[in-house]
Amino acid sequence: MQDTPFDLSQARLCVILNLGSGKKDDGKVAARIRELLEPRCAGFELRHVHKGRDIVPFTEKAVADGFDVVVAAGGDGTQSAVAGVLAGTDVVMGVLPGGTFNYFARDLGVGEELDDALETITDAKVIEVDVGDIDGLVFLNNVSLGAYPHILKTRENIYRRWGRSRIAAYWSVLVAMRRLRRPMDLTAHVDGEERHFTTALVFVARSAYQLDSFGLEGADAINRGEFAVLIAKARKPLPLLRSAMRLALGFSAQDSDFDVLTTDELTIETPKKRQLVAHDGEKSAMRSPLHLKVRHADLKVLVPADGRNKTAEAEK
Repeated sequence: MQDTPFDLSQARLCVILNLGSGKKDDGKVAARIRELLEPRCAGFELRHVHKGRDIVPFTEKAVADGFDVVVAAGGDGTQSAVAGVLAGTDVVMGVLPGGTFNYFARDLGVGEELDDALETITDAKVIEVDVGDIDGLVFLNNVSLGAYPHILKTRENIYRRWGRSRIAAYWSVLVAMRRLRRPMDLTAHVDGEERHFTTALVFVARSAYQLDSFGLEGADAINRGEFAVLIAKARKPLPLLRSAMRLALGFSAQDSDFDVLTTDELTIETPKKRQLVAHDGEKSAMRSPLHLKVRHADLKVLVPADGRNKTAEAEK
């Protein structure tokens, strides 16, 4: 992968700030972004987004307005929505994490705290990264079928009642698992072969950091430009919950918990023609069969110029 030094002083930069992400004071965040970036750019705008559905049109407008860099300020859903517009273009993406887990920022090593990520943008190089694609929808970290989309529905209700936090996110897993009733039958078409599974959860990973944090193998496949496709062997709530708890505690045994496929392209077919699919913390109803592929080196993104991983340094 080639990387290029980036001269921010010659760039027109637009920040898309999602006011619905995370728990931080948006006024202070906006002021800090403006303070550190505006004096260093050839042109600067900060555009506030109040609803998630507005992220894509705001990003498209920034591209149409001729900005060289579009910075996504928000959680993984925000990052994914912005990346979906910028992938395949010459516009460079900047990342300011502002969500609950921030897997994409951690994968890139730009820093999980705002000031570290802002420092990355002011002293950066451009690299090209792979992104996932499911029927034309770009994703950065994962897509999943089965239990996880229903976990997200439960999580939204818990967030509305108790606010956003990692504890609330983990609690939503326990609540959703109790309501799981019926596994899925599916067929995976990979490299000309057809494989049949009955499972409660399919997890297609593009984030090496996320797999490592779950105690799962597969990061090597992702670094080779492939998906790690994890298909839970558990079909009922209790064994699936045991697998989830082992993941949370870092004790997952991959061979006993999951069947694993590695590939850069596959098709998943389910008897149910409309399938609820989770993608980077969001969810959509999509039509089966589902076609997934890795779009190689399709997104230009800013990372630390010196190659240091600010996320790893902060976690030491």
